[in-house]
Amino acid sequence: MLNLAHLDRLQEGRVLLAFSGGVDSSALFHLLLENHIAFDIAHVNYHTRPSSDAEAENAEELAKKNNLICHTHSCHLAGGNFEHRAREERYRFFSYLMNKYSYRYLLTAHQLNDRLEWLMMQFCRGSGLPELLGIRSIDLRDGITIVRPLLEHDRQSIEEYLHEHSISYYTDESNVDERYTRNFFRHRYSAPLMRDYRDAIRRSFRYLEEDNESLIEHIDFEESDGLYYVRNPLNSRSLIVGMDTLLKSLGYVLSGSEKELLKSDKCCVIGRVYVVWIDEEYTFIAPYHPNVVMDKGFKEECRRLKIEPKLRGFLYGSGKAWATIRRLKDAPTPLRFD
Repeated sequence: MLNLAHLDRLQEGRVLLAFSGGVDSSALFHLLLENHIAFDIAHVNYHTRPSSDAEAENAEELAKKNNLICHTHSCHLAGGNFEHRAREERYRFFSYLMNKYSYRYLLTAHQLNDRLEWLMMQFCRGSGLPELLGIRSIDLRDGITIVRPLLEHDRQSIEEYLHEHSISYYTDESNVDERYTRNFFRHRYSAPLMRDYRDAIRRSFRYLEEDNESLIEHIDFEESDGLYYVRNPLNSRSLIVGMDTLLKSLGYVLSGSEKELLKSDKCCVIGRVYVVWIDEEYTFIAPYHPNVVMDKGFKEECRRLKIEPKLRGFLYGSGKAWATIRRLKDAPTPLRFD
């Protein structure tokens, strides 16, 4: 039997399994049953293949057979960049379920091949260590904890488990289409490497994850009426990683050039959507509100407190955020507008 990582965590309460019906999630489904883990499943039907409806029906039948709840979501996504939009759609669905039903963890069936494919893609995009390790065994996203119990097992071992136990699963025909970036890396590079160097690759990821934890300080932004703020960590790399994580949770993905800009500029407008201000003690992120007419008293107080001008338009429209930033900047007297 394949061993599940973080088994102690999985026994803490009822968890939610993201279930597609493919190789990996089918294996994880049965491994959770074997280990007597309390769980339900969530399935998203994108209607992209002839078998999509059959896969959704199979998920419901499998859950019913094992006295589990199957949460289903049906959607049709038009336009380009399907993989990104599909990922955002399903995580919105998962977050809704996690909050509504108070599941302890969200489980995904990512495995060692997935991790290697992701690392190789990020490496070719010029990423740093935290981005290379984007698929972690335990992760946080939009306030929910994601656990990946299969992350140390390769695809071949998982397929052997399914065959040994006569467990059926669905195959996604698009997995052979090399027009998708992940499939290109999978067939050309990661599959041959995994076949020949599986154990060494597994060890390397363990070491890299340990190194990342020691080098990158985890930071949590606080929020006040749309203003996000955090005390600056000891190193700038940790701050960039923290800002990137926050902005992703808000639906904005930093580009490589924007990350470089944030290393040198103390105040940046990102995509004309957010303003980022790195002050001496705190970093602030808020929606960008240009061309706001402000009264004289407010502007004078901003100048006295040395508030970044690009942030003032947002603060002028939010009394709570303004009170928060004044507190952090240690304003000695209450503000009175003219």
